[in-house]
Amino acid sequence: MSIVSYDDGLVQLDREAITLRRYHFPSGTSKIIALDRIRGYRAQPLGLFMHRFRIWGSSDLRRWLPLDMRRPLRSTLITLDVPGTRPSPAFTPADPEEFTALLDRLLDQRD
Repeated sequence: MSIVSYDDGLVQLDREAITLRRYHFPSGTSKIIALDRIRGYRAQPLGLFMHRFRIWGSSDLRRWLPLDMRRPLRSTLITLDVPGTRPSPAFTPADPEEFTALLDRLLDQRD
């Protein structure tokens, strides 16, 4: 049986959780979000000014982005809907198509 997972070094997704590495400021520790806590997500093109050059933190106080030195080169911003979590966790996976396809599959399996 193969293990279903995605890991680009900063974002890890498996059957149990999403791990956002270098999330907390200033310690750089990870944030682990159990899949059963995620109500949904939104994928959108990474804004030219608003989040593209935000290496760590928040531009709009609605989302918090983990440290990612390659964010200016990324294309897609994923924002998670996690009840009771403000600001919402957001990140830029290296391969957004692979990540969202796997996340959709895992979220569908839990229903």
